[in-house]
Amino acid sequence: MAAIEDDEVSVILEEQREEIKAAKTLAQDHDLAFNLQMQEALAVSRAAHTSSSSPESPTLDFAGEDEGFDYTWLILEDIARVDQERRDREFGEQEMKRLKVDHDRRIHDQKFAKEIMNIPDADWSKDGDFFQKPYSLGSSAPSSSSSVAKVSPFSAIEGEGFRVYCKGLVSEEMIGETRVTVGGVGVAICDSADNLIWEVSKVLGAEESKSSEIAELEAIVHGLDEAFTFDLGRVTFFIDDFKLFNYVTGRVEPRQSVVATLVNKVALLQKKFPYCQPSLLTRNDVKFVFKLARDAIVSQIKWPEETSKGKTFKETCVICYEGITVDKMFSVDACFHRFCFSCMKQHVEVKLLGGKTASCPSAGCNSEVKMDSCAKFLDPKLVEVMIQRKKEGSIDVTDKVYCPYPKCSALMAKAEVLEYTKQYFVGTEQSAARKCMKCGQFFCMQCQVPWHYKDTCEDFSKSKGYQNAGDGMLKSLAQSKRWRQCIRCNNMVELAFGCYHITCRCGYEFCYTCGAEWKKKKATCACPIWTERNIIRDTNVNRRR
Repeated sequence: MAAIEDDEVSVILEEQREEIKAAKTLAQDHDLAFNLQMQEALAVSRAAHTSSSSPESPTLDFAGEDEGFDYTWLILEDIARVDQERRDREFGEQEMKRLKVDHDRRIHDQKFAKEIMNIPDADWSKDGDFFQKPYSLGSSAPSSSSSVAKVSPFSAIEGEGFRVYCKGLVSEEMIGETRVTVGGVGVAICDSADNLIWEVSKVLGAEESKSSEIAELEAIVHGLDEAFTFDLGRVTFFIDDFKLFNYVTGRVEPRQSVVATLVNKVALLQKKFPYCQPSLLTRNDVKFVFKLARDAIVSQIKWPEETSKGKTFKETCVICYEGITVDKMFSVDACFHRFCFSCMKQHVEVKLLGGKTASCPSAGCNSEVKMDSCAKFLDPKLVEVMIQRKKEGSIDVTDKVYCPYPKCSALMAKAEVLEYTKQYFVGTEQSAARKCMKCGQFFCMQCQVPWHYKDTCEDFSKSKGYQNAGDGMLKSLAQSKRWRQCIRCNNMVELAFGCYHITCRCGYEFCYTCGAEWKKKKATCACPIWTERNIIRDTNVNRRR
């Protein structure tokens, strides 16, 4: 019946469209005929008054005279909009039916799997090959021999619940030179295993975008409305704001009347479900609906523009206020704030030159800008260097390992290179052999040289190969220069001047003379703390330096 009514609406809309086009064509023909008649009459009048003192009568153009505003295109646009809304509604209904059938099939498969798990092994080995339960529409719904009830395909099996993730955002954005406040909502419905069933983003109106609290509650209302449309039974909806969680659970009474009205609306929607309870999550756990809400905001601040390459969309960068094509806008991964490539490039480079990690430029936002995502606007070599620096800072000095091959020199942590080598080398824990995670070549952890397959570490340290290797040459130089090696991180330390109490960059404190550890800022050896030649220096030498 609904299909017949939709067909009738489609036929009526098409007839109206054709009638309006025909009327517009007829009106244009009448206007043309009128203009031609007026031009002929004017020509005859001009010929009859050639003796007039006026050298030439002005030519009058009636083409635009008394021409009213053409509303035809507005009517056609309205018809087209109504027709598109009808098609969108039909598509939404079909998609809803498809999702319900898919989920019904999933529930059927889960029930069937549970039945199989409960079959004794003896029965399964005997009749398992013949055990089957084909899916049919609505098979997951409970049946009754006495009556047939209409049951939603989303009726949950025992213990089956659904998760509703909601997020509402309000943001101050730029549209051209105008600063506006816009809002958006993101909703995602998942099953108990967090498999996505349905997602939607919605634009909020001016009243709904007055505050972040209102936007968040509108998101919850919209999410529960969507869940009720699907006829879900057991629902848990998630909130990432502790204050709103207290509102919804009734622990705190909201002061604003608008907020109180929305909280009451949420409570009324909860009563429509057999089970519906809120749960508190962190923002990272609702990141995917956060993006849906940001997408709704972006859809309001971009505008179409015709270019030589065709139609494109632009939005205003809130830093430089320039209209930038959407493909040249950078979105911060954690918060989804958007800025143009040029502004982000300057921002990130300034932070890196200052030895800091870049964060989101938006006021009050501390979301980190991931370096690997900056490859869109930064030099790839710079990105690689900064990723390396960040990795160096994240690994403890005593846990750092560098590949000894000059063309690689990759930085790794001892724990991660150990786990990586276990995949290729038997007995890795008892050996000093490690495999580089970048170049794939083996090296010795203890000697810090390419792996010596035939020699033990002790034998190799006495060989000429070790003396010619990088570490061997370094140790020979250290002995001749009287350098001291930190026993914790193995870094070489040279005393230029000052006392013999050394604090290594790894934090280890020791005596430079004998290497004994300092504990609680006190020496554990009897060596002198300083000598005069290291404390008093020639001022002329200092001046020359």
